[in-house]
Amino acid sequence: MIGEQKAAVETEFDEQLYKEEILELYKHPLNKHALPEYTHQQEKSNPLCGDQIRIYLNIQDQIIRDSSFEGNGCAISQAAASLLTEKLKQMPVKDAESLPGEEMIRMLGIPISHLRQKCALLALQAVKGALHFGKEGMGKREQEKWE
Repeated sequence: MIGEQKAAVETEFDEQLYKEEILELYKHPLNKHALPEYTHQQEKSNPLCGDQIRIYLNIQDQIIRDSSFEGNGCAISQAAASLLTEKLKQMPVKDAESLPGEEMIRMLGIPISHLRQKCALLALQAVKGALHFGKEGMGKREQEKWE
């Protein structure tokens, strides 16, 4: 019984730390700027809560050399974009293409409700779109077909 109580307290403490990290990344995001020499880019939006993310990638020799984002939205979408752009640096394209949504949720470190999962996965969807469509990205009509 004591072990279960200790585990519950540790879980609550961990969740609080992750919540604080998400708020910190929202206030002071990593990699939030246009990448001057990008080779791939894509914008995605979530009309339900107004999130908008544009991902920029610089890919050389099938390696993501640099990544950044621009956008606005809730703390979860902005923190996810910040964490993801940091993780992508020096990652092989094939690994980025197969990055699962569960990994994005795990990186955030807190329980994400079904309604907020779209916020958490928006940056990852933009990355996969950028990898698929290249420098010009895709237009709105193509986005609707691709989703």
